[in-house]
Amino acid sequence: MAEDSPATKPCVTDERRTGQEAPAGGTLLHGGDLDGARAAFPGAPEPWVDLSTGINPWPYPLPPVRPDAWSRLPGRGEEAALRSAAAASYGAPSADVVAAASGSQALIQLLPRLRAPGRVAVLGPTYAEHARCWSLAGHDVRMVEGVEEADVLVIVNPNNPDGRRWPAVRLLELADAQAARGGWLVVDEAFADMRPEDSLAAHAGKPGLVILRSFGKFFGLAGLRLGIALAPAGLAAALREAIGPWAVSGPGLAIATAALGDRHWIEATRRRLAAAAADLDRMLEVAGLRVIGGTELFRLVEDPRAPALYRALGEAGLLVRRFEQRPDWLRFGLPGAAEDWQRLDVALAVERSWALQPRETSVS
Repeated sequence: MAEDSPATKPCVTDERRTGQEAPAGGTLLHGGDLDGARAAFPGAPEPWVDLSTGINPWPYPLPPVRPDAWSRLPGRGEEAALRSAAAASYGAPSADVVAAASGSQALIQLLPRLRAPGRVAVLGPTYAEHARCWSLAGHDVRMVEGVEEADVLVIVNPNNPDGRRWPAVRLLELADAQAARGGWLVVDEAFADMRPEDSLAAHAGKPGLVILRSFGKFFGLAGLRLGIALAPAGLAAALREAIGPWAVSGPGLAIATAALGDRHWIEATRRRLAAAAADLDRMLEVAGLRVIGGTELFRLVEDPRAPALYRALGEAGLLVRRFEQRPDWLRFGLPGAAEDWQRLDVALAVERSWALQPRETSVS
């Protein structure tokens, strides 16, 4: 029986994936598939504007990297410096609770293999790789709407794609409950950089609590491939052992260490992204679209005409994120350059007649 749902959940009222069995395998659709978009819309103008991901369109400016970082294997001291920088930036108690991997996806795939098969509850709808990876590792996985008793409980906070947030105090209670039964609470904080007050990083090391952070989204350097796990020291050490040596490149370690320590850039970027998200909301609302949630890196709209809008935007060379389980949803990332904002505005203007059309009943 579901116990509760997040107190800060936005007005997303229909979660049809609740209670579904998680798929054991198969290929999942992800954002950023420009090759697929070009194949689907061969007549679209170039260059494409990719709004299908939640990646900062204004990346961290790359610092100078020592030439030998490209020609030698990274040393343990460089990896230790990265872990210390991550602990300081996120507010974790020490580098001992930090493990670094080549992307948070690598950690999502690895964690299920560090536990014997058991029951896993994933709060959904959310990033589908969590359920998929736990299922592939032999666990009994359920997508659930509220908290259910399980060996592992997975919560994305803030959630992707609807942006719902859980209060930190409630998550800490859940971590205590999971630890008492020998279980884990896995909190995916891939989009938490904008609001550090929502993060549990200060409690990293707490029994039963595993936190996942994504470097590439907020810093706009997804191609660098860096993910961070914050966990009890013993589990963090086990993760580092399982990940193995040289998981992150030398240049990646140098760039990420500098970025995580750049407080001025981080604070300025938080303000910039918040302003851009507000601008995007206004643009979408003028187009007659209802924004129902999101984070400062993406906005989620709900409209029964979403499939047609997806096609219209694709024909204009703009890729947004659609959802097979919710065809009435579209997720919009932030445009970056002024011309990208203009192209989106023009494409939506062509479709603004939609705002005058009667809305159909909800997609079943």
